[in-house]
Amino acid sequence: MTAKRLRKGPLAHVRVIFKGAAVIRSLRRRFLASVLALAAGLAFGSPALAQSDPLPSWNDGSAKEAIVSFVRATTTQGSPRFVPPAERIATFDNDGTLWSEQPLYFQLLFALDRVKALAPQHPEWKTEEPFASLLKGDVSKALAGGEKAIVEIIMATHAGMTTEQFEQIVKDWVATAKHPKTGRLFTQMVYQPMLEVLAYLRANGFKTFIVSGGGIEFMRPWTERVYGIPPEQVVGSSIKTKYEMRGGKPVLVRLPEIDFIDDKTGKPVGINSHIGRRPVAAFGNSDGDRQMLEWTQGGGGARLMMLVHHDDAAREWAYGPKSKIGTFSDSLMAEANKQGWLVISMKNDWKRIFAFER
Repeated sequence: MTAKRLRKGPLAHVRVIFKGAAVIRSLRRRFLASVLALAAGLAFGSPALAQSDPLPSWNDGSAKEAIVSFVRATTTQGSPRFVPPAERIATFDNDGTLWSEQPLYFQLLFALDRVKALAPQHPEWKTEEPFASLLKGDVSKALAGGEKAIVEIIMATHAGMTTEQFEQIVKDWVATAKHPKTGRLFTQMVYQPMLEVLAYLRANGFKTFIVSGGGIEFMRPWTERVYGIPPEQVVGSSIKTKYEMRGGKPVLVRLPEIDFIDDKTGKPVGINSHIGRRPVAAFGNSDGDRQMLEWTQGGGGARLMMLVHHDDAAREWAYGPKSKIGTFSDSLMAEANKQGWLVISMKNDWKRIFAFER
Protein backbone atom coordinates (compact mmCIF):
# COMPACT_ATOMS: atom_id res chain seq x y z
CA MET A 1 0.00 0.00 0.00
CA THR A 2 1.43 3.38 -1.01
CA ALA A 3 1.79 6.40 1.30
CA LYS A 4 -0.88 8.22 -0.73
CA ARG A 5 -3.38 5.39 -0.18
CA LEU A 6 -2.54 5.31 3.52
CA ARG A 7 -3.54 8.98 3.79
CA LYS A 8 -6.86 8.06 2.18
CA GLY A 9 -7.27 5.01 4.33
CA PRO A 10 -8.56 4.67 7.93
CA LEU A 11 -7.53 8.19 8.91
CA ALA A 12 -9.65 9.60 6.12
CA HIS A 13 -12.66 7.72 7.46
CA VAL A 14 -12.01 9.15 10.92
CA ARG A 15 -11.93 12.65 9.49
CA VAL A 16 -15.22 12.04 7.66
CA ILE A 17 -16.83 10.75 10.87
CA PHE A 18 -15.76 13.82 12.86
CA LYS A 19 -16.89 16.11 10.07
CA GLY A 20 -20.28 14.40 9.97
CA ALA A 21 -20.65 14.74 13.72
CA ALA A 22 -19.89 18.46 13.48
CA VAL A 23 -22.59 18.89 10.83
CA ILE A 24 -25.09 17.04 13.00
CA ARG A 25 -24.24 19.25 15.99
CA SER A 26 -24.67 22.37 13.82
CA LEU A 27 -28.05 21.19 12.55
CA ARG A 28 -29.11 20.36 16.09
CA ARG A 29 -28.17 23.87 17.29
CA ARG A 30 -30.11 25.45 14.43
CA PHE A 31 -33.16 23.31 15.17
CA LEU A 32 -33.08 24.20 18.87
CA ALA A 33 -32.64 27.90 18.03
CA SER A 34 -35.70 27.74 15.74
CA VAL A 35 -37.77 26.06 18.43
CA LEU A 36 -36.73 28.67 21.01
CA ALA A 37 -37.48 31.52 18.61
CA LEU A 38 -40.93 30.07 17.88
CA ALA A 39 -41.62 29.66 21.61
CA ALA A 40 -40.55 33.25 22.27
CA GLY A 41 -42.77 34.44 19.45
CA LEU A 42 -45.76 32.59 20.87
CA ALA A 43 -45.06 33.82 24.39
CA PHE A 44 -44.28 37.45 23.70
CA GLY A 45 -45.65 38.12 20.23
CA SER A 46 -43.26 38.16 17.30
CA PRO A 47 -42.77 41.39 15.31
CA ALA A 48 -44.47 39.85 12.29
CA LEU A 49 -47.52 38.90 14.36
CA ALA A 50 -47.57 42.30 16.05
CA GLN A 51 -47.56 44.08 12.67
CA SER A 52 -50.56 42.04 11.45
CA ASP A 53 -52.67 44.46 13.49
CA PRO A 54 -50.68 47.55 14.48
CA LEU A 55 -53.63 48.96 16.44
CA PRO A 56 -54.99 46.05 18.53
CA SER A 57 -56.67 48.32 21.11
CA TRP A 58 -58.85 49.91 18.42
CA ASN A 59 -62.20 48.61 17.26
CA ASP A 60 -62.61 48.20 13.53
CA GLY A 61 -64.20 51.30 12.08
CA SER A 62 -63.63 54.54 10.20
CA ALA A 63 -61.12 55.97 12.71
CA LYS A 64 -58.82 52.93 12.70
CA GLU A 65 -59.14 52.54 8.94
CA ALA A 66 -58.27 56.20 8.40
CA ILE A 67 -55.01 55.85 10.33
CA VAL A 68 -53.96 52.63 8.57
CA SER A 69 -54.93 53.93 5.12
CA PHE A 70 -53.07 57.19 5.71
CA VAL A 71 -49.88 55.39 6.73
CA ARG A 72 -50.05 53.00 3.77
CA ALA A 73 -50.69 55.78 1.27
CA THR A 74 -47.98 58.10 2.57
CA THR A 75 -45.27 55.43 2.86
CA THR A 76 -45.84 53.42 -0.35
CA GLN A 77 -43.46 54.33 -3.16
CA GLY A 78 -45.37 55.33 -6.27
CA SER A 79 -48.48 56.32 -4.32
CA PRO A 80 -49.84 59.75 -5.35
CA ARG A 81 -49.98 60.58 -1.63
CA PHE A 82 -46.44 59.43 -0.87
CA VAL A 83 -44.62 61.60 1.66
CA PRO A 84 -40.79 61.58 1.79
CA PRO A 85 -39.44 60.38 5.15
CA ALA A 86 -38.00 63.79 6.05
CA GLU A 87 -41.49 65.31 5.82
CA ARG A 88 -43.29 62.69 7.88
CA ILE A 89 -44.03 64.87 10.91
CA ALA A 90 -46.87 64.00 13.30
CA THR A 91 -47.83 66.22 16.24
CA PHE A 92 -49.82 65.25 19.32
CA ASP A 93 -51.40 67.32 22.03
CA ASN A 94 -50.72 65.80 25.46
CA ASP A 95 -53.50 66.56 27.98
CA GLY A 96 -56.63 64.71 26.96
CA THR A 97 -54.98 63.31 23.82
CA LEU A 98 -52.17 61.11 25.12
CA TRP A 99 -53.14 60.96 28.80
CA SER A 100 -56.13 61.93 30.94
CA GLU A 101 -56.83 65.48 32.03
CA GLN A 102 -59.60 65.08 34.60
CA PRO A 103 -60.44 66.13 37.29
CA LEU A 104 -57.71 68.76 36.71
CA TYR A 105 -54.77 69.06 34.35
CA PHE A 106 -52.08 66.88 35.90
CA GLN A 107 -49.53 69.68 35.88
CA LEU A 108 -51.92 71.74 37.98
CA LEU A 109 -52.23 68.85 40.44
CA PHE A 110 -48.42 68.83 40.55
CA ALA A 111 -48.48 72.55 41.35
CA LEU A 112 -51.02 72.00 44.14
CA ASP A 113 -48.78 69.37 45.71
CA ARG A 114 -45.88 71.81 45.43
CA VAL A 115 -47.89 74.48 47.30
CA LYS A 116 -48.34 72.09 50.21
CA ALA A 117 -44.65 71.18 50.19
CA LEU A 118 -43.53 74.82 50.10
CA ALA A 119 -46.09 76.15 52.60
CA PRO A 120 -43.75 75.98 55.65
CA GLN A 121 -41.44 78.42 53.83
CA HIS A 122 -44.33 80.82 53.13
CA PRO A 123 -46.34 81.61 56.29
CA GLU A 124 -47.99 84.47 54.38
CA TRP A 125 -49.85 81.95 52.24
CA LYS A 126 -52.18 81.21 55.17
CA THR A 127 -54.00 84.46 54.41
CA GLU A 128 -53.11 85.15 50.75
CA GLU A 129 -55.25 83.86 47.90
CA PRO A 130 -55.22 81.61 46.00
CA PHE A 131 -52.84 79.83 48.38
CA ALA A 132 -55.02 80.13 51.49
CA SER A 133 -57.87 78.23 49.84
CA LEU A 134 -55.51 75.61 48.44
CA LEU A 135 -54.07 74.91 51.86
CA LYS A 136 -57.61 74.45 53.18
CA GLY A 137 -58.34 71.99 50.41
CA ASP A 138 -60.80 74.28 48.60
CA VAL A 139 -59.45 73.98 45.05
CA SER A 140 -62.60 75.40 43.43
CA LYS A 141 -62.37 78.62 45.41
CA ALA A 142 -58.63 78.90 44.71
CA LEU A 143 -59.19 78.59 40.98
CA ALA A 144 -62.15 80.97 40.96
CA GLY A 145 -59.63 83.70 40.20
CA GLY A 146 -59.25 82.20 36.73
CA GLU A 147 -56.08 82.56 34.68
CA LYS A 148 -54.57 85.10 37.10
CA ALA A 149 -54.82 82.64 40.00
CA ILE A 150 -53.39 79.79 37.94
CA VAL A 151 -50.43 81.90 36.83
CA GLU A 152 -49.74 82.86 40.46
CA ILE A 153 -49.75 79.21 41.49
CA ILE A 154 -47.49 78.18 38.61
CA MET A 155 -45.01 80.97 39.20
CA ALA A 156 -44.79 80.24 42.92
CA THR A 157 -44.20 76.52 42.39
CA HIS A 158 -42.26 76.34 39.10
CA ALA A 159 -39.74 79.18 39.43
CA GLY A 160 -36.85 80.14 41.68
CA MET A 161 -34.72 77.06 41.03
CA THR A 162 -32.36 75.85 38.30
CA THR A 163 -33.64 73.82 35.37
CA GLU A 164 -31.81 70.76 36.73
CA GLN A 165 -33.42 71.14 40.15
CA PHE A 166 -36.87 71.48 38.59
CA GLU A 167 -36.30 68.40 36.42
CA GLN A 168 -35.49 66.33 39.51
CA ILE A 169 -38.58 67.66 41.34
CA VAL A 170 -40.76 66.57 38.42
CA LYS A 171 -39.11 63.14 38.22
CA ASP A 172 -39.65 62.57 41.94
CA TRP A 173 -43.30 63.58 41.66
CA VAL A 174 -44.22 61.40 38.67
CA ALA A 175 -42.48 58.45 40.33
CA THR A 176 -44.86 58.49 43.31
CA ALA A 177 -47.88 60.78 42.75
CA LYS A 178 -51.17 58.99 42.10
CA HIS A 179 -54.39 59.95 40.40
CA PRO A 180 -57.09 60.99 42.93
CA LYS A 181 -59.76 58.77 41.37
CA THR A 182 -58.01 55.67 40.06
CA GLY A 183 -55.11 55.48 42.50
CA ARG A 184 -52.79 54.83 39.55
CA LEU A 185 -49.56 56.67 38.87
CA PHE A 186 -50.22 59.59 36.55
CA THR A 187 -47.90 58.04 33.98
CA GLN A 188 -50.18 54.99 33.94
CA MET A 189 -53.12 57.18 32.93
CA VAL A 190 -51.92 57.19 29.32
CA TYR A 191 -54.13 55.99 26.48
CA GLN A 192 -53.06 52.60 25.16
CA PRO A 193 -54.64 53.19 21.70
CA MET A 194 -52.59 56.38 21.29
CA LEU A 195 -49.38 54.62 22.37
CA GLU A 196 -50.08 52.20 19.52
CA VAL A 197 -50.54 55.05 17.06
CA LEU A 198 -47.23 56.58 18.14
CA ALA A 199 -45.42 53.26 17.71
CA TYR A 200 -47.13 52.54 14.37
CA LEU A 201 -46.17 55.91 12.93
CA ARG A 202 -42.56 55.64 14.09
CA ALA A 203 -42.31 52.12 12.64
CA ASN A 204 -43.23 53.67 9.30
CA GLY A 205 -40.68 56.47 9.31
CA PHE A 206 -42.69 59.22 11.02
CA LYS A 207 -41.17 61.54 13.60
CA THR A 208 -43.58 62.13 16.49
CA PHE A 209 -43.75 65.37 18.48
CA ILE A 210 -45.73 66.54 21.49
CA VAL A 211 -47.20 70.02 21.00
CA SER A 212 -48.97 70.88 24.25
CA GLY A 213 -50.18 73.80 26.31
CA GLY A 214 -48.48 72.10 29.26
CA GLY A 215 -45.07 73.18 30.48
CA ILE A 216 -42.24 72.06 28.23
CA GLU A 217 -39.93 71.36 31.18
CA PHE A 218 -42.68 69.61 33.10
CA MET A 219 -43.09 67.08 30.26
CA ARG A 220 -39.53 66.55 29.07
CA PRO A 221 -38.28 64.56 32.12
CA TRP A 222 -40.65 61.64 31.44
CA THR A 223 -42.00 61.71 27.85
CA GLU A 224 -39.27 59.49 26.41
CA ARG A 225 -39.90 56.76 28.99
CA VAL A 226 -43.68 56.94 28.71
CA TYR A 227 -44.28 57.80 25.04
CA GLY A 228 -40.97 57.11 23.34
CA ILE A 229 -40.75 60.83 22.50
CA PRO A 230 -37.35 62.35 23.40
CA PRO A 231 -37.14 65.78 25.08
CA GLU A 232 -36.00 67.54 21.91
CA GLN A 233 -39.31 66.55 20.30
CA VAL A 234 -41.46 68.18 22.98
CA VAL A 235 -42.99 71.61 22.34
CA GLY A 236 -44.80 73.34 25.20
CA SER A 237 -45.41 76.47 27.21
CA SER A 238 -42.42 77.93 29.02
CA ILE A 239 -41.28 80.45 31.58
CA LYS A 240 -38.23 82.64 31.16
CA THR A 241 -34.82 81.37 32.20
CA LYS A 242 -31.59 83.19 32.97
CA TYR A 243 -27.99 82.03 32.61
CA GLU A 244 -25.91 82.35 35.78
CA MET A 245 -22.69 81.08 37.34
CA ARG A 246 -23.29 79.46 40.74
CA GLY A 247 -20.32 78.11 42.65
CA GLY A 248 -18.27 78.18 39.48
CA LYS A 249 -20.87 76.13 37.61
CA PRO A 250 -23.05 77.43 34.73
CA VAL A 251 -26.77 77.02 35.39
CA LEU A 252 -30.11 78.15 33.97
CA VAL A 253 -32.40 79.70 36.57
CA ARG A 254 -36.17 79.63 36.14
CA LEU A 255 -37.71 83.08 36.51
CA PRO A 256 -41.29 83.93 37.61
CA GLU A 257 -42.22 85.27 34.16
CA ILE A 258 -44.18 83.68 31.34
CA ASP A 259 -42.13 83.27 28.17
CA PHE A 260 -44.47 81.48 25.74
CA ILE A 261 -47.96 79.94 25.83
CA ASP A 262 -48.17 76.96 23.47
CA ASP A 263 -51.94 76.83 23.16
CA LYS A 264 -54.50 77.72 20.50
CA THR A 265 -52.85 80.22 18.11
CA GLY A 266 -49.57 79.60 19.90
CA LYS A 267 -49.36 76.00 18.67
CA PRO A 268 -48.58 76.76 15.00
CA VAL A 269 -46.04 79.33 16.23
CA GLY A 270 -44.44 76.74 18.51
CA ILE A 271 -44.38 74.16 15.70
CA ASN A 272 -42.69 76.59 13.35
CA SER A 273 -40.14 77.67 15.99
CA HIS A 274 -39.23 74.23 17.35
CA ILE A 275 -39.83 71.86 14.43
CA GLY A 276 -39.45 74.00 11.31
CA ARG A 277 -41.73 71.75 9.23
CA ARG A 278 -45.49 71.71 8.88
CA PRO A 279 -46.98 68.44 10.19
CA VAL A 280 -48.75 66.02 7.88
CA ALA A 281 -50.68 64.51 10.81
CA ALA A 282 -52.03 66.16 13.95
CA PHE A 283 -53.98 64.77 16.91
CA GLY A 284 -55.81 66.84 19.53
CA ASN A 285 -58.90 66.76 21.71
CA SER A 286 -60.10 70.28 22.46
CA ASP A 287 -60.59 73.87 21.33
CA GLY A 288 -56.96 74.48 22.23
CA ASP A 289 -55.90 72.23 19.34
CA ARG A 290 -58.07 73.79 16.62
CA GLN A 291 -55.33 75.99 15.16
CA MET A 292 -52.81 73.12 15.13
CA LEU A 293 -55.19 71.05 12.99
CA GLU A 294 -55.93 74.03 10.74
CA TRP A 295 -52.20 74.64 10.29
CA THR A 296 -51.62 70.97 9.46
CA GLN A 297 -54.43 70.83 6.91
CA GLY A 298 -53.28 74.09 5.30
CA GLY A 299 -50.19 72.40 3.89
CA GLY A 300 -52.13 70.53 1.23
CA GLY A 301 -51.42 67.03 -0.03
CA ALA A 302 -51.78 64.00 2.23
CA ARG A 303 -52.99 65.11 5.66
CA LEU A 304 -54.57 63.43 8.69
CA MET A 305 -56.35 65.48 11.37
CA MET A 306 -58.01 63.71 14.32
CA LEU A 307 -59.70 64.74 17.57
CA VAL A 308 -60.20 62.50 20.61
CA HIS A 309 -63.74 62.87 21.95
CA HIS A 310 -64.22 62.03 25.63
CA ASP A 311 -67.60 60.31 25.57
CA ASP A 312 -67.02 57.31 27.82
CA ALA A 313 -68.18 58.03 31.37
CA ALA A 314 -67.90 54.36 32.34
CA ARG A 315 -64.21 53.81 31.52
CA GLU A 316 -62.91 57.40 31.65
CA TRP A 317 -64.94 60.64 31.59
CA ALA A 318 -67.61 62.17 29.39
CA TYR A 319 -67.29 65.92 28.84
CA GLY A 320 -67.41 68.47 26.07
CA PRO A 321 -68.76 72.00 25.47
CA LYS A 322 -69.44 72.89 29.12
CA SER A 323 -66.21 71.56 30.59
CA LYS A 324 -63.54 74.06 31.64
CA ILE A 325 -60.98 71.26 31.28
CA GLY A 326 -60.50 70.06 27.70
CA THR A 327 -63.40 72.03 26.23
CA PHE A 328 -64.72 70.42 23.03
CA SER A 329 -67.12 73.10 21.82
CA ASP A 330 -69.98 72.72 19.39
CA SER A 331 -68.14 75.02 16.99
CA LEU A 332 -65.10 72.71 17.04
CA MET A 333 -67.34 69.74 16.26
CA ALA A 334 -68.92 71.72 13.43
CA GLU A 335 -65.52 72.61 11.99
CA ALA A 336 -64.39 69.00 12.23
CA ASN A 337 -67.44 67.90 10.25
CA LYS A 338 -66.95 70.67 7.68
CA GLN A 339 -63.21 70.16 7.20
CA GLY A 340 -63.28 66.38 7.23
CA TRP A 341 -61.37 65.99 10.48
CA LEU A 342 -61.99 62.61 12.06
CA VAL A 343 -63.46 62.51 15.58
CA ILE A 344 -62.35 59.52 17.64
CA SER A 345 -65.05 58.21 19.96
CA MET A 346 -63.46 56.76 23.09
CA LYS A 347 -66.61 54.75 23.70
CA ASN A 348 -66.95 53.27 20.22
CA ASP A 349 -63.46 53.32 18.70
CA TRP A 350 -61.32 52.06 21.58
CA LYS A 351 -61.47 48.44 22.82
CA ARG A 352 -59.60 49.53 25.91
CA ILE A 353 -58.46 52.91 27.11
CA PHE A 354 -55.69 52.14 29.59
CA ALA A 355 -53.08 49.39 29.58
CA PHE A 356 -54.17 48.32 33.07
CA GLU A 357 -57.69 47.45 31.88
CA ARG A 358 -58.43 43.74 31.69
